[in-house]
Amino acid sequence: MPSQTTPGPGGLHDKDPKSKRDRFIPIMEEIRPMVARRIEAADGDPMARLFTGPRGGRISTAVLRDATHWDEVVTMLGYEHLRRHDLRHTGLTWMADAGIPLHTLRMIAGHGDLATTQRYLHTDHRRLKSAGEALNRFLTGPWSPDGPQDSIL
Repeated sequence: MPSQTTPGPGGLHDKDPKSKRDRFIPIMEEIRPMVARRIEAADGDPMARLFTGPRGGRISTAVLRDATHWDEVVTMLGYEHLRRHDLRHTGLTWMADAGIPLHTLRMIAGHGDLATTQRYLHTDHRRLKSAGEALNRFLTGPWSPDGPQDSIL
């Protein structure tokens, strides 16, 4: 089943995923009923689209941008250079911050290589500062080189 529609010579084209594999994606509990209704409405058609354009068919990049008011929203928020693909980086980073293992993120993203998934993850400065504070607490705590040693052996 095609996974996306992209613009190309002569119009829109359906593309299979780069990995050529099906993937399983977690769906937030709040939107599961809507997704289930759309799947039911497909009436068993394996080529049915989960989301369609305003007249039923494919969703082009322009239609998606207009339907979400993307340009206006990112301008209002002061993120004029934000691309929709950046949200993929944000989502994967949030999942990593939530403790989801890297190998699971790789499968969700559909990446063939863990290195690709790692390029999507962006640790913010607060997490880096927190890591430094945790190391400092460890090194100055009871397990530090200067702390009590009798509990180690």
